[in-house]
Amino acid sequence: MTSKQRICLVLLSVFITPGCTVLGPNFTGVAPVTLPTAWSERDQQQSRNQTARWWQQFNDPTLDALVSLANQQNLDLEAAGLRILQARAATGVAESFQYPQRQNVSGNLAKIYQNGNTFDNAAVNFDAAWELDVWGRYARGVESAEASLYASIASYHDILITITAEVARNYINYRTFQERVLLSERNIDIQQRVVRITQVQFESGDVTELDVQQAKTQLYNTQSALPSLKIGMLQARNALAVLLGTLPEEAQHMLSEPWVDAKVKAFDNKYQQSRNRQLSASYDKFSLIPATPPIHTRVDAGLVLRRPDLQLAELQAHAQSSRIGIAEADMYPQFTLLGAIGINSSVMAGNDFSFSDSLNISLGPAFSWNIFQYGRVKNNIRIEDARFQESLTNYNKQVLLAVQEVSSALESYQLNQQQKQLAFYSVDASVRAYNISLTQYENGQISFQRLLSSVEKMTRSEDAYAAVKGNVANQVVALYKSLGGGWEAETGRSFVDDDTRQEMQTRTDWGDQLDELTLPQLVPEAVNPAVSPFGEPMDPASHNYPGRQ
Repeated sequence: MTSKQRICLVLLSVFITPGCTVLGPNFTGVAPVTLPTAWSERDQQQSRNQTARWWQQFNDPTLDALVSLANQQNLDLEAAGLRILQARAATGVAESFQYPQRQNVSGNLAKIYQNGNTFDNAAVNFDAAWELDVWGRYARGVESAEASLYASIASYHDILITITAEVARNYINYRTFQERVLLSERNIDIQQRVVRITQVQFESGDVTELDVQQAKTQLYNTQSALPSLKIGMLQARNALAVLLGTLPEEAQHMLSEPWVDAKVKAFDNKYQQSRNRQLSASYDKFSLIPATPPIHTRVDAGLVLRRPDLQLAELQAHAQSSRIGIAEADMYPQFTLLGAIGINSSVMAGNDFSFSDSLNISLGPAFSWNIFQYGRVKNNIRIEDARFQESLTNYNKQVLLAVQEVSSALESYQLNQQQKQLAFYSVDASVRAYNISLTQYENGQISFQRLLSSVEKMTRSEDAYAAVKGNVANQVVALYKSLGGGWEAETGRSFVDDDTRQEMQTRTDWGDQLDELTLPQLVPEAVNPAVSPFGEPMDPASHNYPGRQ
């Protein structure tokens, strides 16, 4: 066998080998998890439709507008979108390592002084080096980068869910405090009236000064509680402003809708029509707190497993699994194909360069093997493996947290519904008791202390009922958040807004990576080791991932 034939054989074996060996474990998905037996297996498509735009079930146009604006302007969401761009660029970096890693052009022009003679030297060289992916190091790198890219999208969806829920929660809190302020102001009016009545009776000698001071004490206590309620309103408004990426005064403008004033006026008119306020089921018709929509008390298990935070944990485990193969590749030799072409000419000073016989070409394989590692490589593999196991443990923890959140929200909703009904009965009874006691006190049938007690109980029960209504509405928000609802409604829109995209394109050459910034569906509901995040067959050893541009 000639030397040329031996060289060809070596090169052929080097090229064939990469398609045969990809080190490290193939990610087969996380182990099936055990969910509460009471959870049902409903039609997932129906469940998704119910949770996609869950906030619209409150039938509150202001809430709808706030959620829409937050999804466009929230700064945390914008930062998450920019992290997706970073992950996409990192994937491009990982892909580039599948091609020649070094391609350098160099040249020099120099004068050489030697033994009294002067020479001119000129050289131009092109060097290339390609480390062949014999052990799948770079294939695993691309696999890890792609999993990280989709993990960043899952993180974006998770942040979107949180922002939507926080907007709804703070809006409900604002309306709850607003209603409690209105109820407090109405009860202050009632207590001022009681003070005036008591003052008149004291001046006529029918009661002692003790009754007057007791009436004033109750009035001042109610008035002193009013600022804390207004502080709650301001805090909820300011939190909304941050979520909307705007200033508090602009958020206040959105919250001061004409329909709110109309509803307050209608309630006041009804309140002033008669002194006898016997409540009915229509009492909540004039409430400022969003009406609670009916919700299913059975949980769709499949919907819970589609939560973006669970998808994020699984994709992070996938990315970490690939890093084990990257670390294992350091155990074996690295094969590189080297090539160089260049010209190098030296002539006596003052003469023209001649490149006719100055062409140099070299081509051949090379390898390197770090054979004395003293346990460094093996321990690095162990570190990556332990991190992978940690990521699987983290996934299991996230599942338990999801079960905790769903169970707590559902059970709290059911108990708060019972509390709301009982609180309504309390308000109805306390209002009737106040009206009866006021009439009897004016007719001298009962003592002042009983009137004062009925006023205090009515004030407390009305405030408590408003707070319970807010709690029920917030439990609905918590339930839909725990089910991972809301992110599907925003699929298909850009990760970053047009102005930011234009600014970035003007500052840096992004190529076409800013042209297709739409939200794809994330990943199959169960990771299939033979299926890529793009939903197509995947072979990490092939260096050709489907879905790649």
